[in-house]
Amino acid sequence: MKIGFIGLGNMGAPMVENLLKAGHAVCAFDINASALAQANACGASVESSPKALAACSDCIITALPSPRHVRQVYLADDGILAGAAKDACLVDCSTIDPDTARELVSAAAKNGQRMADAPISGGSLGAKAGTLTFMVGAEADLFSRLEPVLKCMGANVVRCGGPGSGQAVKICNNLLLAISMTGTSEVMALGVKLGLDPAILAQVINTSSGRCFSSDTYNPWPGVSPDAPASHGYTPGATAEIMLKDITLALDAARQVKQPAMLGGITEQLYHMLISRGLGSKDLSSIIKLYADV
Repeated sequence: MKIGFIGLGNMGAPMVENLLKAGHAVCAFDINASALAQANACGASVESSPKALAACSDCIITALPSPRHVRQVYLADDGILAGAAKDACLVDCSTIDPDTARELVSAAAKNGQRMADAPISGGSLGAKAGTLTFMVGAEADLFSRLEPVLKCMGANVVRCGGPGSGQAVKICNNLLLAISMTGTSEVMALGVKLGLDPAILAQVINTSSGRCFSSDTYNPWPGVSPDAPASHGYTPGATAEIMLKDITLALDAARQVKQPAMLGGITEQLYHMLISRGLGSKDLSSIIKLYADV
């Protein structure tokens, strides 16, 4: 299958590499010339615009920063919908709001194309290892067509329901990640202030009732999780700015359905504070810097 891939950031670049390893022909596009050159060096062909990429692809996958970027790439005059064939499959792996996802599915349908929202979880570590979780919003027949492709990049491919449901699951998941990362940071900083070895504290947490992804895989204290961004100068990963964007999407959705999200609101303010200190480009786990000098 000829796969077009747009968005070669911390998640997209290793996803492209895994598609290539699986034997797919991949055509790539990104506005970042160095990222595009790297994909080309790994074996992907490149195109000059989303429209040109879509015109020569059977399946087009996007992994972009925000709803604004996704709308632009799909709906612009030189965008995906303008170039894709009528029987092409479109898959957006960005984290955006459910309403925008449904809007794009409808626009694609009017153009004769099938589209799914399939946001991802697992971070840059999961993207590199090919162990991502895909949360897919799609009709059952389209999901069956896309599942083999997504399994080249992930260990878990879950159909969450119809269009927009993948995004709804993702913003709930990421709100919980932000809250748990903040809580883990608070506890790690407290433990160290009490004189504990951070590695021993994490070891006990991770075999006890406090265990979570933020403690056992992505621990925010440097050196505790060797592969985590905290052990590499908080190089992302997903940045604090991206995390704030996801929190905001979740809180906007909560307001729409009149659902309280008090912990989410507090966490949103903490990430605003982190970014105001000039740390927006650091990994989301750098939230611990509000609690400790690490």
